[in-house]
Amino acid sequence: METALKTTPLHAWHVSHGANMAAFGGYEMPLWYPAGAKAEHLTAITAAGLFDTSHMAVLTLHGPAVRELLQRCFSKDLEQCIGPGKGPLVPGRCVYGVFLDDNGWVIDDAIVYQCGETDYMLVVNAAMGGPVSAHLHQRNPNGDAARITDHTDRVGKMDIQGPLAGKILTRVLRDPDQVFAKMVYFSFKGSFAPQTLPAAVSVTLIDGTPVLVSRTGYTGEFGFELFIAPAHVERLWSLLLSAGESEGIIACGLAARDSLRAGAGLPLSHQDIGPWLFAANPWLFVLPWDEAATGFTKEFIGSAALRAVSGAPCTQAFAGFDPRKIPLGDRSLVTDVDGNPLGTILTCTTDMAMDRVNGTIVSIATPVENGRPASFSPRGLCCGFVRLQTQLPVGTEIVLTDGKRRLKAEIRDDIRPDRTARKPIQNML
Repeated sequence: METALKTTPLHAWHVSHGANMAAFGGYEMPLWYPAGAKAEHLTAITAAGLFDTSHMAVLTLHGPAVRELLQRCFSKDLEQCIGPGKGPLVPGRCVYGVFLDDNGWVIDDAIVYQCGETDYMLVVNAAMGGPVSAHLHQRNPNGDAARITDHTDRVGKMDIQGPLAGKILTRVLRDPDQVFAKMVYFSFKGSFAPQTLPAAVSVTLIDGTPVLVSRTGYTGEFGFELFIAPAHVERLWSLLLSAGESEGIIACGLAARDSLRAGAGLPLSHQDIGPWLFAANPWLFVLPWDEAATGFTKEFIGSAALRAVSGAPCTQAFAGFDPRKIPLGDRSLVTDVDGNPLGTILTCTTDMAMDRVNGTIVSIATPVENGRPASFSPRGLCCGFVRLQTQLPVGTEIVLTDGKRRLKAEIRDDIRPDRTARKPIQNML
Protein backbone atom coordinates (compact mmCIF):
# COMPACT_ATOMS: atom_id res chain seq x y z
CA MET A 1 0.00 0.00 0.00
CA GLU A 2 1.40 3.38 -1.00
CA THR A 3 1.98 5.94 1.72
CA ALA A 4 -0.05 9.11 1.21
CA LEU A 5 2.02 12.16 0.33
CA LYS A 6 2.27 14.84 2.97
CA THR A 7 1.58 18.49 2.20
CA THR A 8 2.92 21.83 3.38
CA PRO A 9 0.73 24.64 4.76
CA LEU A 10 0.82 26.24 1.30
CA HIS A 11 -0.54 23.23 -0.61
CA ALA A 12 -3.97 24.75 -1.23
CA TRP A 13 -2.35 27.98 -2.44
CA HIS A 14 -0.16 26.09 -4.89
CA VAL A 15 -3.08 24.14 -6.34
CA SER A 16 -5.33 27.19 -6.61
CA HIS A 17 -2.59 29.09 -8.46
CA GLY A 18 -2.07 26.42 -11.10
CA ALA A 19 1.14 24.80 -9.86
CA ASN A 20 2.30 21.61 -11.52
CA MET A 21 2.51 19.32 -8.48
CA ALA A 22 4.64 16.21 -8.00
CA ALA A 23 6.03 13.97 -5.28
CA PHE A 24 9.32 14.97 -3.66
CA GLY A 25 10.76 13.68 -0.40
CA GLY A 26 7.40 12.30 0.69
CA TYR A 27 5.56 15.57 0.01
CA GLU A 28 3.39 16.82 -2.83
CA MET A 29 5.30 19.90 -3.94
CA PRO A 30 5.10 22.45 -6.77
CA LEU A 31 7.50 21.80 -9.66
CA TRP A 32 6.61 25.05 -11.40
CA TYR A 33 3.77 27.55 -11.78
CA PRO A 34 2.13 28.91 -14.96
CA ALA A 35 5.02 31.33 -15.54
CA GLY A 36 7.23 28.29 -16.14
CA ALA A 37 10.51 27.05 -14.67
CA LYS A 38 12.63 29.20 -17.02
CA ALA A 39 10.94 32.45 -15.94
CA GLU A 40 11.19 31.41 -12.29
CA HIS A 41 14.91 30.65 -12.63
CA LEU A 42 15.64 33.98 -14.32
CA THR A 43 13.53 35.99 -11.88
CA ALA A 44 15.45 34.62 -8.89
CA ILE A 45 18.62 36.04 -10.47
CA THR A 46 17.26 39.39 -11.69
CA ALA A 47 14.60 40.23 -9.07
CA ALA A 48 13.29 37.80 -6.42
CA GLY A 49 11.71 34.38 -6.26
CA LEU A 50 9.71 32.90 -3.39
CA PHE A 51 10.07 29.18 -2.63
CA ASP A 52 7.97 26.98 -0.37
CA THR A 53 10.49 24.94 1.65
CA SER A 54 8.30 23.78 4.51
CA HIS A 55 9.10 20.20 3.52
CA MET A 56 12.56 20.68 5.04
CA ALA A 57 13.00 19.16 8.52
CA VAL A 58 14.01 21.13 11.61
CA LEU A 59 15.52 19.73 14.81
CA THR A 60 16.30 21.61 18.00
CA LEU A 61 18.95 20.60 20.51
CA HIS A 62 19.14 21.92 24.07
CA GLY A 63 21.54 21.32 26.92
CA PRO A 64 25.13 21.68 28.11
CA ALA A 65 26.32 18.58 26.20
CA VAL A 66 24.91 19.56 22.79
CA ARG A 67 28.09 21.16 21.47
CA GLU A 68 30.10 18.08 22.41
CA LEU A 69 27.55 15.90 20.60
CA LEU A 70 27.70 18.04 17.47
CA GLN A 71 31.49 18.04 17.55
CA ARG A 72 31.34 14.26 17.52
CA CYS A 73 28.68 13.94 14.80
CA PHE A 74 28.95 17.00 12.53
CA SER A 75 31.75 17.51 10.02
CA LYS A 76 32.57 21.13 10.80
CA ASP A 77 34.71 22.00 13.82
CA LEU A 78 32.41 24.35 15.72
CA GLU A 79 35.38 25.82 17.57
CA GLN A 80 36.98 27.12 14.36
CA CYS A 81 34.51 27.52 11.52
CA ILE A 82 33.47 31.16 11.17
CA GLY A 83 35.10 33.58 8.76
CA PRO A 84 38.64 33.79 7.40
CA GLY A 85 40.00 33.81 10.96
CA LYS A 86 38.27 30.50 11.77
CA GLY A 87 36.40 31.78 14.81
CA PRO A 88 34.03 29.61 16.86
CA LEU A 89 30.33 29.21 16.16
CA VAL A 90 28.46 31.68 18.38
CA PRO A 91 24.81 32.63 18.88
CA GLY A 92 23.48 34.29 15.73
CA ARG A 93 25.75 32.39 13.34
CA CYS A 94 25.22 29.18 11.37
CA VAL A 95 27.40 26.81 9.41
CA TYR A 96 26.95 24.22 6.64
CA GLY A 97 28.30 20.68 6.87
CA VAL A 98 27.44 17.00 6.71
CA PHE A 99 26.61 14.12 9.04
CA LEU A 100 28.58 10.99 8.16
CA ASP A 101 28.31 7.41 9.32
CA ASP A 102 31.29 5.27 10.38
CA ASN A 103 31.96 4.37 6.73
CA GLY A 104 32.37 8.03 5.81
CA TRP A 105 29.11 7.94 3.87
CA VAL A 106 26.70 10.92 3.98
CA ILE A 107 23.59 10.56 6.13
CA ASP A 108 22.55 14.10 5.19
CA ASP A 109 23.86 17.59 4.78
CA ALA A 110 22.65 20.27 7.19
CA ILE A 111 22.97 23.78 8.50
CA VAL A 112 23.68 24.09 12.23
CA TYR A 113 22.39 27.26 13.91
CA GLN A 114 23.55 28.34 17.36
CA CYS A 115 20.59 30.10 18.98
CA GLY A 116 21.82 30.43 22.58
CA GLU A 117 24.72 29.31 24.73
CA THR A 118 23.35 25.75 24.90
CA ASP A 119 20.60 25.94 22.26
CA TYR A 120 20.97 24.87 18.64
CA MET A 121 18.81 24.29 15.57
CA LEU A 122 19.51 21.92 12.69
CA VAL A 123 17.92 22.18 9.25
CA VAL A 124 18.09 18.95 7.24
CA ASN A 125 16.40 17.68 4.10
CA ALA A 126 12.83 16.49 3.61
CA ALA A 127 12.12 13.17 5.36
CA MET A 128 15.50 13.31 7.10
CA GLY A 129 14.40 14.67 10.49
CA GLY A 130 13.81 11.14 11.79
CA PRO A 131 17.05 9.56 10.51
CA VAL A 132 19.26 12.43 11.67
CA SER A 133 17.50 12.55 15.04
CA ALA A 134 17.96 8.79 15.44
CA HIS A 135 21.65 9.11 14.54
CA LEU A 136 22.16 11.82 17.16
CA HIS A 137 20.25 9.87 19.83
CA GLN A 138 22.37 6.79 19.11
CA ARG A 139 25.59 8.78 19.56
CA ASN A 140 24.44 10.73 22.61
CA PRO A 141 25.81 9.31 25.88
CA ASN A 142 24.64 12.27 27.94
CA GLY A 143 20.86 11.82 28.04
CA ASP A 144 18.99 14.99 28.95
CA ALA A 145 22.21 17.01 28.88
CA ALA A 146 21.66 16.97 25.10
CA ARG A 147 17.93 16.94 24.41
CA ILE A 148 17.00 16.40 20.76
CA THR A 149 13.56 17.29 19.35
CA ASP A 150 12.39 16.59 15.81
CA HIS A 151 10.04 19.37 14.64
CA THR A 152 9.18 17.79 11.28
CA ASP A 153 5.95 19.39 9.96
CA ARG A 154 5.80 21.73 12.95
CA VAL A 155 7.84 24.59 11.49
CA GLY A 156 6.92 26.64 8.44
CA LYS A 157 9.70 27.68 6.09
CA MET A 158 10.04 29.68 2.89
CA ASP A 159 12.99 31.15 1.01
CA ILE A 160 13.05 34.54 -0.66
CA GLN A 161 15.98 34.60 -3.08
CA GLY A 162 17.29 37.19 -5.49
CA PRO A 163 18.96 40.61 -5.53
CA LEU A 164 15.74 42.41 -4.52
CA ALA A 165 14.91 40.03 -1.66
CA GLY A 166 16.13 42.41 1.04
CA LYS A 167 14.16 45.37 -0.28
CA ILE A 168 10.99 43.28 -0.33
CA LEU A 169 11.55 41.72 3.09
CA THR A 170 12.09 45.19 4.57
CA ARG A 171 8.41 45.98 3.91
CA VAL A 172 7.01 43.14 6.03
CA LEU A 173 9.34 43.32 9.07
CA ARG A 174 9.08 45.48 12.15
CA ASP A 175 12.32 47.48 12.60
CA PRO A 176 14.08 46.10 9.51
CA ASP A 177 17.13 48.33 10.07
CA GLN A 178 17.86 46.43 13.29
CA VAL A 179 17.27 43.09 11.60
CA PHE A 180 19.63 43.77 8.70
CA ALA A 181 22.35 45.57 10.67
CA LYS A 182 25.64 43.67 10.29
CA MET A 183 23.80 40.68 8.85
CA VAL A 184 26.61 38.83 7.15
CA TYR A 185 26.32 35.69 5.05
CA PHE A 186 25.41 32.68 7.23
CA SER A 187 24.08 34.73 10.12
CA PHE A 188 20.54 34.91 11.44
CA LYS A 189 18.28 36.77 13.84
CA GLY A 190 14.99 36.01 15.58
CA SER A 191 13.15 32.81 16.42
CA PHE A 192 10.06 31.00 15.19
CA ALA A 193 9.27 30.01 18.79
CA PRO A 194 10.84 32.52 21.22
CA GLN A 195 9.35 30.75 24.25
CA THR A 196 11.42 27.61 23.60
CA LEU A 197 14.20 28.70 21.23
CA PRO A 198 16.06 31.81 22.41
CA ALA A 199 17.05 34.67 20.14
CA ALA A 200 19.68 37.33 20.82
CA VAL A 201 17.63 39.76 18.72
CA SER A 202 13.84 39.64 18.56
CA VAL A 203 12.45 39.71 15.01
CA THR A 204 8.78 40.03 14.17
CA LEU A 205 6.57 40.79 11.21
CA ILE A 206 4.80 44.14 11.24
CA ASP A 207 1.88 42.52 13.07
CA GLY A 208 4.16 41.16 15.82
CA THR A 209 4.39 37.54 14.62
CA PRO A 210 7.80 36.04 15.55
CA VAL A 211 10.01 34.92 12.67
CA LEU A 212 13.58 33.70 12.25
CA VAL A 213 15.40 35.41 9.38
CA SER A 214 18.49 33.59 8.11
CA ARG A 215 20.85 34.99 5.49
CA THR A 216 21.24 31.68 3.71
CA GLY A 217 19.74 29.90 0.71
CA TYR A 218 20.06 27.19 -1.92
CA THR A 219 20.28 29.24 -5.12
CA GLY A 220 23.67 30.96 -5.03
CA GLU A 221 21.87 34.30 -4.99
CA PHE A 222 21.37 36.92 -2.30
CA GLY A 223 18.42 36.09 -0.10
CA PHE A 224 16.96 34.75 3.09
CA GLU A 225 15.40 31.64 4.58
CA LEU A 226 12.44 32.41 6.84
CA PHE A 227 11.17 30.17 9.65
CA ILE A 228 7.75 30.75 11.20
CA ALA A 229 4.98 28.86 13.01
CA PRO A 230 2.86 26.86 10.50
CA ALA A 231 -0.28 28.85 11.32
CA HIS A 232 1.35 31.99 9.91
CA VAL A 233 2.95 30.54 6.77
CA GLU A 234 0.25 31.48 4.27
CA ARG A 235 -0.03 35.01 5.65
CA LEU A 236 3.74 35.61 5.35
CA TRP A 237 3.74 34.12 1.84
CA SER A 238 0.95 36.46 0.74
CA LEU A 239 2.59 39.46 2.42
CA LEU A 240 5.84 38.88 0.54
CA LEU A 241 4.14 38.42 -2.82
CA SER A 242 2.16 41.60 -2.28
CA ALA A 243 5.16 43.58 -0.97
CA GLY A 244 7.29 42.54 -3.95
CA GLU A 245 4.70 42.89 -6.70
CA SER A 246 6.27 46.06 -8.09
CA GLU A 247 9.69 44.37 -8.15
CA GLY A 248 8.34 41.39 -10.08
CA ILE A 249 8.57 38.71 -7.38
CA ILE A 250 7.02 35.39 -8.35
CA ALA A 251 6.45 32.03 -6.69
CA CYS A 252 9.03 29.45 -7.77
CA GLY A 253 8.92 25.66 -7.74
CA LEU A 254 11.36 22.83 -7.26
CA ALA A 255 12.46 22.78 -10.91
CA ALA A 256 13.90 26.29 -10.68
CA ARG A 257 15.34 25.52 -7.25
CA ASP A 258 17.18 22.56 -8.75
CA SER A 259 18.57 24.41 -11.76
CA LEU A 260 19.62 27.38 -9.62
CA ARG A 261 21.46 25.24 -7.06
CA ALA A 262 23.22 23.22 -9.77
CA GLY A 263 24.43 26.39 -11.50
CA ALA A 264 25.65 27.61 -8.11
CA GLY A 265 27.65 24.42 -7.58
CA LEU A 266 25.55 23.16 -4.66
CA PRO A 267 24.90 19.45 -4.09
CA LEU A 268 21.57 17.67 -3.78
CA SER A 269 21.76 15.27 -0.86
CA HIS A 270 21.22 11.61 -1.78
CA GLN A 271 21.98 12.43 -5.41
CA ASP A 272 25.32 14.26 -5.58
CA ILE A 273 26.38 13.15 -2.10
CA GLY A 274 25.01 10.07 -0.37
CA PRO A 275 25.76 6.46 0.57
CA TRP A 276 29.33 6.46 -0.68
CA LEU A 277 32.59 7.86 0.66
CA PHE A 278 32.58 11.63 1.11
CA ALA A 279 35.88 12.20 -0.66
CA ALA A 280 37.28 13.85 -3.80
CA ASN A 281 34.34 16.17 -4.40
CA PRO A 282 33.77 19.96 -4.66
CA TRP A 283 32.42 20.22 -1.10
CA LEU A 284 35.38 19.09 1.00
CA PHE A 285 35.44 22.58 2.57
CA VAL A 286 32.89 21.20 5.05
CA LEU A 287 35.59 19.03 6.62
CA PRO A 288 37.61 20.37 9.59
CA TRP A 289 40.94 20.82 7.84
CA ASP A 290 43.99 22.01 9.74
CA GLU A 291 46.05 24.96 8.47
CA ALA A 292 48.14 22.74 6.22
CA ALA A 293 44.98 21.07 4.83
CA THR A 294 46.61 17.69 5.41
CA GLY A 295 44.71 16.58 8.51
CA PHE A 296 41.68 17.35 10.67
CA THR A 297 41.41 19.58 13.73
CA LYS A 298 39.09 17.11 15.47
CA GLU A 299 37.94 13.51 15.41
CA PHE A 300 34.36 12.95 14.28
CA ILE A 301 32.20 10.10 13.07
CA GLY A 302 33.50 9.06 9.67
CA SER A 303 36.88 10.81 9.97
CA ALA A 304 38.82 7.55 10.30
CA ALA A 305 37.28 6.24 7.08
CA LEU A 306 38.13 9.48 5.26
CA ARG A 307 41.75 9.36 6.40
CA ALA A 308 42.10 5.76 5.23
CA VAL A 309 40.86 6.39 1.69
CA SER A 310 43.05 6.38 -1.39
CA GLY A 311 42.05 6.34 -5.04
CA ALA A 312 38.33 6.89 -4.43
CA PRO A 313 36.06 7.92 -7.33
CA CYS A 314 35.77 11.69 -7.60
CA THR A 315 32.87 14.07 -8.20
CA GLN A 316 33.39 17.08 -10.48
CA ALA A 317 31.25 19.89 -11.84
CA PHE A 318 30.63 20.32 -15.56
CA ALA A 319 29.00 22.75 -17.95
CA GLY A 320 27.86 22.06 -21.48
CA PHE A 321 27.80 24.07 -24.67
CA ASP A 322 24.03 24.32 -25.23
CA PRO A 323 20.82 23.89 -23.19
CA ARG A 324 20.23 20.22 -24.00
CA LYS A 325 20.53 17.78 -21.13
CA ILE A 326 20.74 14.04 -20.54
CA PRO A 327 18.02 12.39 -18.42
CA LEU A 328 19.37 10.45 -15.45
CA GLY A 329 19.06 6.69 -15.64
CA ASP A 330 20.87 3.39 -15.98
CA ARG A 331 21.99 4.27 -19.51
CA SER A 332 23.32 7.73 -18.56
CA LEU A 333 27.10 7.66 -18.78
CA VAL A 334 30.15 9.89 -19.06
CA THR A 335 32.79 9.09 -21.68
CA ASP A 336 35.84 10.80 -23.07
CA VAL A 337 35.70 12.24 -26.59
CA ASP A 338 36.76 8.86 -27.99
CA GLY A 339 33.90 7.02 -26.29
CA ASN A 340 35.88 5.43 -23.47
CA PRO A 341 33.79 5.18 -20.25
CA LEU A 342 34.74 7.56 -17.45
CA GLY A 343 31.86 7.43 -14.97
CA THR A 344 28.24 8.33 -14.29
CA ILE A 345 26.06 11.44 -14.27
CA LEU A 346 24.78 12.59 -10.87
CA THR A 347 23.00 15.83 -11.83
CA CYS A 348 22.22 17.21 -15.28
CA THR A 349 19.96 20.23 -15.57
CA THR A 350 19.89 23.50 -17.53
CA ASP A 351 20.86 26.83 -16.04
CA MET A 352 18.81 29.17 -18.23
CA ALA A 353 20.64 32.30 -17.07
CA MET A 354 23.95 31.66 -18.83
CA ASP A 355 25.54 31.06 -22.21
CA ARG A 356 28.97 31.14 -23.80
CA VAL A 357 30.36 34.34 -25.31
CA ASN A 358 33.56 33.79 -27.26
CA GLY A 359 34.05 30.57 -25.32
CA THR A 360 33.56 32.15 -21.88
CA ILE A 361 30.51 31.42 -19.72
CA VAL A 362 28.54 34.62 -19.05
CA SER A 363 25.43 35.11 -16.92
CA ILE A 364 22.60 37.60 -17.15
CA ALA A 365 24.08 38.98 -13.91
CA THR A 366 27.54 39.50 -15.42
CA PRO A 367 28.33 43.23 -15.76
CA VAL A 368 28.68 44.48 -19.33
CA GLU A 369 32.22 45.60 -18.56
CA ASN A 370 33.04 41.98 -17.63
CA GLY A 371 31.97 40.56 -20.95
CA ARG A 372 28.17 40.41 -21.10
CA PRO A 373 26.92 41.79 -24.42
CA ALA A 374 24.36 44.56 -24.03
CA SER A 375 21.86 42.51 -26.02
CA PHE A 376 22.62 39.26 -24.19
CA SER A 377 19.81 36.69 -24.45
CA PRO A 378 21.14 33.39 -23.10
CA ARG A 379 20.00 30.04 -24.47
CA GLY A 380 21.02 28.36 -21.24
CA LEU A 381 23.69 25.71 -20.66
CA CYS A 382 23.35 22.24 -19.24
CA CYS A 383 25.36 21.75 -16.06
CA GLY A 384 25.68 19.56 -13.01
CA PHE A 385 27.96 16.94 -11.52
CA VAL A 386 29.58 13.71 -12.69
CA ARG A 387 31.20 10.90 -10.71
CA LEU A 388 34.40 9.72 -12.36
CA GLN A 389 36.91 6.99 -11.70
CA THR A 390 39.80 9.43 -12.15
CA GLN A 391 39.93 13.17 -11.52
CA LEU A 392 40.20 15.22 -14.70
CA PRO A 393 41.87 18.62 -15.17
CA VAL A 394 39.56 21.63 -15.34
CA GLY A 395 38.72 22.33 -18.97
CA THR A 396 38.82 18.68 -20.06
CA GLU A 397 36.09 17.89 -22.58
CA ILE A 398 33.80 14.99 -21.74
CA VAL A 399 30.74 13.49 -23.40
CA LEU A 400 27.41 12.86 -21.67
CA THR A 401 25.32 10.13 -23.23
CA ASP A 402 22.21 8.06 -22.62
CA GLY A 403 22.87 5.66 -25.49
CA LYS A 404 21.11 7.88 -28.02
CA ARG A 405 22.10 11.50 -27.45
CA ARG A 406 25.72 12.58 -27.03
CA LEU A 407 26.40 15.99 -25.51
CA LYS A 408 29.79 17.65 -25.18
CA ALA A 409 30.63 19.27 -21.87
CA GLU A 410 33.71 20.42 -20.00
CA ILE A 411 34.96 19.92 -16.47
CA ARG A 412 34.60 23.13 -14.44
CA ASP A 413 35.75 24.41 -11.08
CA ASP A 414 32.74 26.76 -11.00
CA ILE A 415 29.59 27.10 -13.09
CA ARG A 416 27.35 30.20 -13.07
CA PRO A 417 29.44 33.37 -12.69
CA ASP A 418 28.58 36.58 -10.86
CA ARG A 419 26.35 35.09 -8.18
CA THR A 420 25.16 37.48 -5.47
CA ALA A 421 24.82 35.33 -2.31
CA ARG A 422 27.91 36.75 -0.60
CA LYS A 423 27.46 40.40 -1.54
CA PRO A 424 27.53 42.86 1.39
CA ILE A 425 23.99 43.40 2.61
CA GLN A 426 24.37 47.19 2.56
CA ASN A 427 24.78 46.97 -1.22
CA MET A 428 21.54 45.00 -1.62
CA LEU A 429 18.97 47.07 0.29
